[in-house]
Amino acid sequence: MSTYKEAGVDIEKADRFVSFLKDRLKNLNKNLKQALPFGAFAAGFLVEDCDLVITSTTDGVGTKLKIAQSMNVHNTVGIDLVAMNVNDIITTGSKPTAFLDYIAIGKIEENLINPIIEGIITGCEEANTPLVGGETAEMPSFYKDGEYDLAGFCIGICKKDEVVTGQDVKEGDTIIAIPSSGFHSNGFSLVRYVLEKHNIKYDAYIKEFGKELWEILLTPTRIYVKDVFELKNKIKIKAMAHITGGGIPGNLTRVIPDGLRAVISAYKVPDLFLWFQKLGNIKKEEMYKTFNMGIGFMIVVQEKDRDIALSTIKDAFIVGHIEQSKDGSKIVLNDI
Repeated sequence: MSTYKEAGVDIEKADRFVSFLKDRLKNLNKNLKQALPFGAFAAGFLVEDCDLVITSTTDGVGTKLKIAQSMNVHNTVGIDLVAMNVNDIITTGSKPTAFLDYIAIGKIEENLINPIIEGIITGCEEANTPLVGGETAEMPSFYKDGEYDLAGFCIGICKKDEVVTGQDVKEGDTIIAIPSSGFHSNGFSLVRYVLEKHNIKYDAYIKEFGKELWEILLTPTRIYVKDVFELKNKIKIKAMAHITGGGIPGNLTRVIPDGLRAVISAYKVPDLFLWFQKLGNIKKEEMYKTFNMGIGFMIVVQEKDRDIALSTIKDAFIVGHIEQSKDGSKIVLNDI
């Protein structure tokens, strides 16, 4: 059985680090007027003498970059970089208003760095977010030729009374799912581990999908900005979760208030995840806590608004509901 921990990523250890960080920041941030709880998908701070909240986030693309560098395909990861940040920002109800990038690279080569920037611009266009600046660090003694790492930074703005925190979630609310475009940008340490274990090359043709493997793996992360704001203009959104590392259990639970739990019903998992699960001989529980399993974004709405949500976001579907939690659990995966 292959596991994420076996591939080198220890989610439990990462969770302990977050707890350590939260404890250490108590005194440093005690005078900060936070509009969002620690551990939200983005940080949110009240602007003095104003009814605005400034939100911010930072994220990267992870070891998906190893595949891009191996195949010399660099434009798609630029889109990923934008997506990972703006999708976090919009969970707060704030509109992404500025994006910055940081590129650390061994040696600047136009045939490598230009496609990265083109991808970032494409992502910003899709998210309707200006690219306002960035930094390119040439580090030949740190990165080999052709190697690089990416980090993104996003700023959002929201009116104070429009911030989405999940605190309004009630029993009987409906959970709406929006499909992912594939693995997105999480779990690639396990993906790469399984492929190496089975000696499967990135240019292998996968007959089940009619594509070479790298084409499947480098599919860009879907950007949900337009979907969310089209819906936000019509109804009250109670909570939103970007399904990234930790999967549905590790992300949806972040916006569920104490005393309640999300009940997730069975849905059709895309063939890609089932194919990979079989290839890697991975337990179902491990798959759900590592990958998005075909759901990239989740929205909690009132039951009366669910039809509006489904008609607004054409490929969205109902995946669960909110109920009282008698045992303190925050999520139940039914028949999954």
